[in-house]
Amino acid sequence: MRLIDADGTQVGIVPIEHALELARQRGLDLVEVAPTARPIVCKIMDWGKYRYEQEKKAREARKKEHQIEVKEVKFRPGVADHDFQTKLNMVKRFLAEGKHVKVTIMFRRREMRRLENGYEVLERVREALADVAKVEKDASMADGGRDLTMVFVPLRRGSS
Repeated sequence: MRLIDADGTQVGIVPIEHALELARQRGLDLVEVAPTARPIVCKIMDWGKYRYEQEKKAREARKKEHQIEVKEVKFRPGVADHDFQTKLNMVKRFLAEGKHVKVTIMFRRREMRRLENGYEVLERVREALADVAKVEKDASMADGGRDLTMVFVPLRRGSS
C-alpha cells in the first residue's frame, strides 16, 4: 500500500503492518483515503481532528446555502375585483423580492361543486403575472381536495 505521512509527504509503498506501526508510534491513526487505487492509498492522520474539520466545513457550507422562501396568498373562488387586485399586488411584491409564491384557492363545502370558478381565478392570476413570473407548479388540488394551488417563480432579470 502507498503511505502518505501526517505532513503530506509520500513515504512510499510499504506493508500494512509497517504503516500501522508508524501510526502507532506517532499516536495517530491510519486512514484509507483511496481504496480503489492500486495500490491502495493510506494516510497517517489524527482521525478525530480530521472529522471535526470536515464537519466544520459542512456546517459553514450549510450556513451559506440559500433557502428559497415560499410565500402563500389565499384567494376565494368568488373573490371581488378590489380584493383580487389587492392580493395580486401582494403576490407581485413577493415576486419582486425574489420569493416563490404559492397561490391557493380555498373552497368551502358548496363551492366544491363549482371548481371551474377556482380555475378561472387562477387563470386570471396567471394572466396578470405573465410579465413578472412563470408557473413552476401548475394548478393541482391539495389539502385533501379542498384547496386548488399553483406555484409561481419570478422571471430572471434580463430574460423572458
